[in-house]
Amino acid sequence: MGDHVLGVVMNGVTGRMGYRQHLVRSVLAINEQGGVTLPDGGRVRLRPVLVGRNAAKLAELADRHGIAEHTTDLDAALADPANTIYFDAQVTQARVAATLRAIEAGKHVYTEKPTAESVPEALRLAQAAEDAGLKNGVVQDKLFLPGLLKLKRLIDGGFFGQILSVRGEFGYWVFEGDWQAAQRPSWNYRAEDGGGIVLDMFPHWAYVLENLFGRVVSVYAQVATHIPERWDESGRPYKATADDAAYGVFELAGGVVAQINSSWAVRVNRDELVEFQVDGTHGSAVAGLRGCRVQHRSATPKPVWNPDVPATARFRDGWQEMPDNGEFDNGFKVQWEQFVRHVVAGTPFPYTLRSGARGVQIAELGLRSHAEGRRLPVSEL
Repeated sequence: MGDHVLGVVMNGVTGRMGYRQHLVRSVLAINEQGGVTLPDGGRVRLRPVLVGRNAAKLAELADRHGIAEHTTDLDAALADPANTIYFDAQVTQARVAATLRAIEAGKHVYTEKPTAESVPEALRLAQAAEDAGLKNGVVQDKLFLPGLLKLKRLIDGGFFGQILSVRGEFGYWVFEGDWQAAQRPSWNYRAEDGGGIVLDMFPHWAYVLENLFGRVVSVYAQVATHIPERWDESGRPYKATADDAAYGVFELAGGVVAQINSSWAVRVNRDELVEFQVDGTHGSAVAGLRGCRVQHRSATPKPVWNPDVPATARFRDGWQEMPDNGEFDNGFKVQWEQFVRHVVAGTPFPYTLRSGARGVQIAELGLRSHAEGRRLPVSEL
């Protein structure tokens, strides 16, 4: 196919995730390495076109990184036939309308998650792209974390025997914003602006569980707003109307049970901000963002419960750290490269908008489960 340049309309790059992970660490990093390598040995460089609402911010970003094109006119960017891909990293509320416009303009679409605020909207996006015959995808970056890649290696190698359960812990303390500035945007804590940890994190857990352990078949969740008042970027107090913690139990196809706690109101007492413990008949593992520790059944100690004497065993010492056994690139960048190959060379890309809709479905069921106080089945989409 040779070497060529692909125009990419990037909407929402003035936000933290859109700027750091997608523009700087993915698209620009791909160009710095000489482009995306295709199966035939050709290369594709990406020509970003920055789109957003704030012209001054866009101009500053473009100048900082030597990017030639930026505009507040999305339709003009979509009208350019040289622009092949549309990428959306806006706030969730703005995603559906903009992505539909891109599909109508005949662009292949790649979006951040969640793809929408509701299942009907998410399915509408997926169906529109499929009907138009366009390549489509959703960011599922956690699958490419070194810790989870090591976990996948263990699964594929049969290390666990029969997998029984998964326990996940995610979160950290997000400052309220009164005496110390919050490290997340204030809209995250307003339901009316599309905020909430369930909508933000349950789509992540849906694709992690689906790709590693099995499709989610039922959801039970308890949701909370632990911090009722926060302070915004201007130092003004506001009522937190969105959930900041969620405690979920997910039954998976095949019988595995997953329990995942997500919270922005928890202080970290673990090695990494997210950790998953997987227990099986032949062994167990604890995987984080980068590390993964294992304990085989042949090396499992025999604890004896006796509260009358101090514990003599240091249980963490009985676990073995898995080696890297390879180079791990930035997960966002790796998935960008996969999507570009999918668009240009037709290579497989399973992380479609329809899989994104399944993530929105799990979030929607989590909120409904909490409201109704019961476990809910997951239907096929």
